[in-house]
Amino acid sequence: MKNPRKYFGNELKYLEKVLNSESWTATGGSWTKELETKFAEKFGTKYAVAFNSGTSTLHAALEAVGVVAGDEVICPALSVIMNTTATMHANAIPVYVDIDPETWLIDPEDLKRKITPKTKAIQTVSLFGLAPDMDPIMKIAREFGIPVIEDNAQCFLGEYNGKMVGTFGDIASFSFENSKHMSCGEGGIIITDNEEYAMKCRKLGGHGFKNLRAEEGRVKLNQDDFQNPEYKRIESLGWNYRLSEFSSAIALAQLENLDRNIEYRTEATELFLDVIKNTNCDYLVPQKTPENCKHTWWTVPILYNGEESIGVSWKDFRAEYVKQGGDGIYGACSVQYLEPMVSERRFVKRLPQIYENVKYEKGICPVSEEVQSKLMQFKNNYRSLELAKVKAHALEKTIIKFRRK
Repeated sequence: MKNPRKYFGNELKYLEKVLNSESWTATGGSWTKELETKFAEKFGTKYAVAFNSGTSTLHAALEAVGVVAGDEVICPALSVIMNTTATMHANAIPVYVDIDPETWLIDPEDLKRKITPKTKAIQTVSLFGLAPDMDPIMKIAREFGIPVIEDNAQCFLGEYNGKMVGTFGDIASFSFENSKHMSCGEGGIIITDNEEYAMKCRKLGGHGFKNLRAEEGRVKLNQDDFQNPEYKRIESLGWNYRLSEFSSAIALAQLENLDRNIEYRTEATELFLDVIKNTNCDYLVPQKTPENCKHTWWTVPILYNGEESIGVSWKDFRAEYVKQGGDGIYGACSVQYLEPMVSERRFVKRLPQIYENVKYEKGICPVSEEVQSKLMQFKNNYRSLELAKVKAHALEKTIIKFRRK
């Protein structure tokens, strides 16, 4: 049984319109502008700025809030390495915070312990589609006057206390990478209500063109001025992080079906969770979803305690699941500071005067390390409920296979 294609809306129609237009660049076209407008409307924010990846959004956000060389940026230890690399791209120092043992998200108490006078930004991460405990996080951030960047690459339309995730911090970052809730292959976007932050993000991602604005990505607004040889274009340091018109057209079509895409994942997830519940499988422990949160399930994250409980290793359980017809099980990304780039201090040569005394050792975030080694992520990106049932049944057969005797 084949998974229906993920591009089932206006993607081809919009791409054809881009191909038939005279401008294919985000600096003069309209598709990126339309995507930004619709995305901001969806989340109820004043500004949205599209980027070529969810990593460049993080870098831009850090610089927009004022992070400079030698500053410290807090992020959860259990997350993708891009929180670290974006921080280092801003020539800042990552500081890792441990996680809650049940939600696997940033622990507000450890967050407060890790704040120093050098802390200039906090990155929260909505891992697997679930929001962190934002109220205490924002209280701590406001107490110390530290801006918050919400990394919602894995969480679209999630909620915390009835409010949309991405509208708590100062800037929120989203990814359009291939596996995300909405995708154009590669891409990303930031949202904010702060005009200054939006303008800084816009200029940092657009070569620093002086006529870029918080709400406007075009640079050739007046041809008489722009084509004049005496015209000066660049007023600040920037990179080319712009999202192409082709990618924007695809992302816009995906945005139109975002709610349905999340419904597909939620429906598939419920099948897996029902199997665990109905088989009384106590060694597969789902991510705890607090009652005040709406989970949007990027994957189906499960803590595997089977090695201790039934004597079956993580790898053997996965192998049996595949044998029974499952798609495979993904492990969680390594705790960030245990990646070789960080643990072996390969980042030091980037800027020795800042990083020469920066070291990270195993054990600084013990909960993150323990949880990461046991995490399983079941695929749920099925656009056919019948196919999802087949995969959930494969899990059921695997559990039965290893039933305690």
